[in-house]
Order: sequence, then structure tokens, then C-alpha cells
Amino acid sequence: MKVLMFGWEFPPFSSGGLGTACYGLTKSLSKKGIEITFVLPYSAEISDADFLKIIPAGNIKIRKITSVLQPYMSSQDYKNIVRKKSSPKIYGSSLFDEVYRYTLAAEKIAEEEEFDIIHCHDWMTFGAGIRAKQKKHKPLVLHVHATEHDRTGGHKVNQYVYDMERHGMHNSDKIIAVSNMTKNKIVENYGINPEKISVVHNAVDFSQHCFDENFEIKKNDKVVLFLGRITLQKGPDYFVYSAKKVLEQEKNVKFVIAGSGDMEPFIIEKAAELGISDRVLFAGFLNQDDVERAYKMADIYVMPSVSEPFGITTLEALKNKTPAIVSKQSGVSEVIRHCLKVDFWDVDEISNKIIALLRYKPLHETLKENGYFEVKKFNWDVPAEKCMQVYNELISKG
Repeated sequence: MKVLMFGWEFPPFSSGGLGTACYGLTKSLSKKGIEITFVLPYSAEISDADFLKIIPAGNIKIRKITSVLQPYMSSQDYKNIVRKKSSPKIYGSSLFDEVYRYTLAAEKIAEEEEFDIIHCHDWMTFGAGIRAKQKKHKPLVLHVHATEHDRTGGHKVNQYVYDMERHGMHNSDKIIAVSNMTKNKIVENYGINPEKISVVHNAVDFSQHCFDENFEIKKNDKVVLFLGRITLQKGPDYFVYSAKKVLEQEKNVKFVIAGSGDMEPFIIEKAAELGISDRVLFAGFLNQDDVERAYKMADIYVMPSVSEPFGITTLEALKNKTPAIVSKQSGVSEVIRHCLKVDFWDVDEISNKIIALLRYKPLHETLKENGYFEVKKFNWDVPAEKCMQVYNELISKG
């Protein structure tokens, strides 16, 4: 079976969970004999060698489109990046013009390639998928990792992005949602028949950066970690408010915020305003190796997301034997038992659970060991099998 796949990021050049998911899923599909032509934006720092170092090239072919597009990119982000380029005229005048330019380039690739099915990841690729479907009359699968309602927390939804999502969903043959929560949002906000949607939960890769049993950092302070984009969707403000409450009762604790995003200046100012700036460390955006070190350094991982379609970071934390506190407003809370679950807005409960894990070693050890063993069942072969079932179902109908 041959799949034409459109994605927007791929390790080692990733800024979030989308790249992690594309990596794990593509790797497992290729191991199962699926031939994949993976189309992604290309900039000067990405090469075939970078990509093929991490995925065996046997069943993978890469098609690159020259573009600076990135997931989670805003219109202002796009303008800032293009302004710095030596040849800005080759790019679209706006983010949405660039998405359209990418769509036209993707259409040409579809004309040149042979494939049985089209698989698109998130809104920027939906137009490309529709064009490919129109050219070759092949089934179109849309993989929804997040919706505009998730990214904005339901506030100030970008109408252009929402319209692209809705148009793509109504013109697809099947939709894959990363959680039941995401499926429900697609039904409610986009008017999609629930029978058109299959839920395929994400997983975690144990083949790289596995937990090192001999890893140890000697320190007096306990470390509580937030790792993700510093945006409204991820709830960094609730993390800082919880930190203030914890520090009123526990002195030897440091809070690490790893990531970047538009809320970073506000969060830095808020930490200062609350009088805890000396206990909050802003680590910035981390590469994959440093992400693993951060998990291993931490005593507790907290994911207070306002709206999290899945939350792969929770699986990564558990893989590294770091107990997790996760938002009930997340897809991962549907499938993980050995973690503590909270409403994102309940800073009292978040702080109480952090304190409980800091004070009660048996609770910490139980979640640490049981979470590690539970997450072992989350390997990418399971999502790959479910995607293949979707492919086969659509091809048999065609």
C-alpha cells in the first residue's frame, strides 16, 4: 500500500507534539510495509540526511516544498521570519497566501506520485489533501491533532483557520481524532457525523532516549516541571498560580518552565508579581536531548492544559519515570490510570496534589513505577495498525 502523507514538522526539527506523532506513526507504518511519500516544508537547515538518520529509508520517500511554514505559526510569526530571509519574494505575502502556495506545490507532487490513499496532519495540509484527492480520486484521511478551538481555548477563533478545518473535514473520506475529547469537539463544532471519525490515541517511542536506571542528579531542591508551548492552550498561568500556593508551604522546591510562546513575557512578569521569580526557572525551547534530561531531572511533571487533544508529553514523562499531574481536559487522561488528574482551573487542587507527591514518598514511588509500566503498552505499532484499518476500509469501498 502506498500513502501520500502531508505533514508540517518532523524530528529533529520539531516544535511540538505534531512532529513527535508524525515520527512515531510513520516509523511504525514503514515497518509494516506501508510505502510513504512524506511531503513537508523545507528550509535550508533541513536535509534528506537529517530525516533519514532517524527513519530507515526503505519505505520512505521525502518530497520537499520550499517554505518557512511551521505548526502553531501565527501571521505575525510568519511575517517576522520572511522579513529575515534573503529572498523573501519567493514566499507568500501572508501566512495564508503561503499556505495556498504550499497547496499548489502539493498538487503538483500529487500529479507526479502514485499512491492509494492520502493522509494529512492538521489544518495547514487540508487544502493540499483536497487538491490531491481531486487530481487522483483517491480516499482522503485527515488526522486531527488539534483544532482551532483547542489552540485558542475557544477564544478569538481565527475564522480563516476554522473555515479551512471545516472545509477539509466535510470533504474528507475519514477523520482520525487523537482522543474521544477531540472527536466530540469535531462533531459539536464542525458538524461532522460521528461515524466518519475514528479515534486513534497517540503513543510513545521506547526505542530512543529510554530511561537510564543509573541516571541520578544530586540536589536538595525538588523540581516541578512544565514542558510545552507557553500559550493559552497549555495553561502556564495556572502552573505559576499553583507554584505560588505550593511555595507558601514547601520551601525547597523549584519550578521549571521549558518552552516558548506568546505568553512568555506575561508569565515572567506574573512570577515576579507573585514574588516567586527566584524559584521559577525559564529554560526556553529545548532540543530533544535536553527534553529527556528535563524529565529525568524533574520530580513531578504538570500538564495543566486548558484544552489538550491528547498530550504526548505525559507519556514521555511517565516513560522517564516522572509522576504526572494532568488536566482532565486532555485526551491522555482518557487512557492513563496511573497519574493524578485535575481540572486545569483548580489551582488549589493542583497545588494540593503537588504537595502530596512531594511529601508522601510511597505515593510518589507508586505513581513512578506503575506509570512507567503502564506507558509501556503505548507503542506506535497500535496507532499504526488502527490507521491501516482505516486505509483498508476506504480502499475496499473504492
